[in-house]
Amino acid sequence: MSTETLSAADILGHGFYPERLEKREPLLDRWLRRPALWLERGIGKGSTRFERLVRDVEAVQPEYDAMDLAQLRTAAQALRPALKRDGFTPSLIARAFALIRTVAGLTVGKRHYDVQLAGGWVLLHGRVAEMETGEGKTLTATLAAGTAALAGIPVHVVTVNDYLAARDAEEMRPVYEALGLSVGIVTHEVKPDDRGVEYRKDITYATNKDVTFDYLRDRMKLKGRPRPLRYALNKVTGGAEAELTLRGLHFAIVDEVDSVLVDEARTPLILSAERSDGGLERLYREALELARQLVEGTDFVIERHDTSIRITDDGKKRLETLARGKRGVWTGPNRREQLIRQALTGLLLFTRDKHYVVSDDHKVQIVDEYTGRIMADRSWEAGLHQMIEVKEGCPLTGQRETIARISYQRFFRRYLRLSGMTGTAAEIKRELWDVYRLKVTRVPTRKDILRRYALIEIHDTQDAKWDAVVRAVRREVDAGRPVLVGTRSVIASETLADRLAAAGIEHRLLNARQDKEEAEIVAQGGQPRRVTVATNMAGRGTDIKPTPEALAAGGLHVICTELHESGRVDRQLWGRCARQGDPGSVETIVSYEDELITRYASFARPIAGNGTALEKTTGPALFKLAQKRAEGVHALMRKEVLEMDDYLGDLLAFAGRPE
Repeated sequence: MSTETLSAADILGHGFYPERLEKREPLLDRWLRRPALWLERGIGKGSTRFERLVRDVEAVQPEYDAMDLAQLRTAAQALRPALKRDGFTPSLIARAFALIRTVAGLTVGKRHYDVQLAGGWVLLHGRVAEMETGEGKTLTATLAAGTAALAGIPVHVVTVNDYLAARDAEEMRPVYEALGLSVGIVTHEVKPDDRGVEYRKDITYATNKDVTFDYLRDRMKLKGRPRPLRYALNKVTGGAEAELTLRGLHFAIVDEVDSVLVDEARTPLILSAERSDGGLERLYREALELARQLVEGTDFVIERHDTSIRITDDGKKRLETLARGKRGVWTGPNRREQLIRQALTGLLLFTRDKHYVVSDDHKVQIVDEYTGRIMADRSWEAGLHQMIEVKEGCPLTGQRETIARISYQRFFRRYLRLSGMTGTAAEIKRELWDVYRLKVTRVPTRKDILRRYALIEIHDTQDAKWDAVVRAVRREVDAGRPVLVGTRSVIASETLADRLAAAGIEHRLLNARQDKEEAEIVAQGGQPRRVTVATNMAGRGTDIKPTPEALAAGGLHVICTELHESGRVDRQLWGRCARQGDPGSVETIVSYEDELITRYASFARPIAGNGTALEKTTGPALFKLAQKRAEGVHALMRKEVLEMDDYLGDLLAFAGRPE
């Protein structure tokens, strides 16, 4: 059953630790339900649904506009019983939205536009609102979150990183508090003992990783499915399981829903405990030493688009010879080969300043591929993290032992009501429906989009590409425009920064090493002639506001220096400019040596035209082909993660263990 069919009473009536019980849907039923996805009515300007919503809100708006903040707070409290009793009826939604719109105007100086009312309606009804970048999704979420919280429903507003969770919560806090609602914030910096307090607020802003791990910890305390009797007994006896962190999974509004529910769903969330082993460092050093003696193509091959390593028969024989005389795990062929595969993976498939950085205190920290941010509390499993620590000469942390795991697919399907918002959902609407039963509803823009796109510029080599990027930056700076240059990795951003410095072009660098300076760098990014070089950190949730002088010169100019494996991530970067009717432009400068081509379409490079007129057609087509292949590989990986999670879930349920 889709989450949008649940009423407020349904959500509130689930008792102790509410969550949706998963029911495995037969494949035939999934296919029979799919037509409902294409029959979805939009909420565009001029549609009956849109006009009725705006008309109903406008009808009661004057009543609230005549009130001061104290009167509005009283009105909000008076609205609570009706919302709890009658649920989200059109008339009550109109009253709640009108009330929240007036409060927002008085507290934060931002009054919801009509299209944002439509976005709030979509969220409240358990759907995905596809809103163009810059249309004010943060403010839009207050309509659904505030209305649900007034109905007594605990709300989680889930964001992709700590910066956005803290920023959005603090920015919207005055709106909620004026309504008599409390606001909590959960980031990785919040101590475990303090998290329960934050989750008991009416509305809690949290990252997807934090809320999922907190749920896993609760499941460990509950030893499986929530049982009220067991919990009550622990409360009386004062056992270790007495205090839970969450109140259950009532209603989640997921910001950047495509990133959280799709892109990051390739990797399961694993709760682990550190296990010390004094002999690991020596073992990993030996593994790396042996792995460096193997020859690619003869002893091993990198396959499946550079995501796994297979040791050949010749490699197994050579490995047996190299390990002769060694003891312990080296005597068993299976354990020996598994260890060498892991060593080769750490050496060849994980690159410093791309997949991870080494901090000043010699600590290996993972960089999120899609957001460009450091994941401070994450580590690779099965000893891979320790292998990379030895590779980089860092102090060895204890190996992690898995004690619980869950995929984002399984976790978010357990919310009684789930909704989301993003600027890029059209390409994945089928997957969102198949996995989460989420419909995508397109919300119209307030003003026409004035973004201009240049034809893609393709170069043969990386060096030629960077030279072209520097020329493009200088051209736009000379025109008085601010420039945002997007790169895919820390090392690429620093490579370009060095070239800009050599060319005498002033710039600011924003990557995982400068994450603490993000707010300042973004705030200054709209100044005339300001150049900002950034990783994917600037691709989501970043609002660079050009000054009037910059707008007069043509607005923000975005340069994409490498296409991502998902076209949606590129669209997010492009969406940093030309927001809310402002002028702006996008330019894409790439090369045939970019990772997208070398990994997913290297076989097709000779047909690209080699500088001929044919290349104007075949070159861009080659990049589109590579993106399609990459998206297909990632979709398959997400499917495998979900299937494995379901399989393990069945096993653990049979054994009576949690997750």
